[in-house]
Amino acid sequence: MSETMDRLAAAATLEEVQRIVRTTARSSLAAHGATLVLLDGDLCYYADEDSMSPLWKGQRFPAVNCISGWAMRNRQTVAIRDIRFDSRIPQDAYRPTFVRSLVMAPILRPEAIGAIGCYWAVPHSATQGETGSLESLALEAGDALERFPEGLPARGFIA
Repeated sequence: MSETMDRLAAAATLEEVQRIVRTTARSSLAAHGATLVLLDGDLCYYADEDSMSPLWKGQRFPAVNCISGWAMRNRQTVAIRDIRFDSRIPQDAYRPTFVRSLVMAPILRPEAIGAIGCYWAVPHSATQGETGSLESLALEAGDALERFPEGLPARGFIA
């Protein structure tokens, strides 16, 4: 993680921070996809992704209807072994995708500013090591993202 911390600290642009976060999340958890979500008022903005097939990059969803919004509102990481059996998942949004399981960690500064998610195409029970790794990355990502406030969406409180 120290190499990632150094890379994030040296990142010169918001786009570079996003690239480091998405690629590190996916590779460190051996996931089939990873995303960086930023809070934009009451919306979750899927700012970037590294995935085996397109998911939601560039799209916005109401935070109250989104698992990344759930992680931000509840200020906790959520791991779901099989999304088909979890009521927090908007099934219509996930049905056309490869996603079968996920882990989503909020980025807190101390209020929520975003989340980092990893996805698998098969049922996957995230380990404590995987969740801890994603939470550490979220902490470092928060530090890096705050250096580029002009590039971030409007922050908002999720009720």
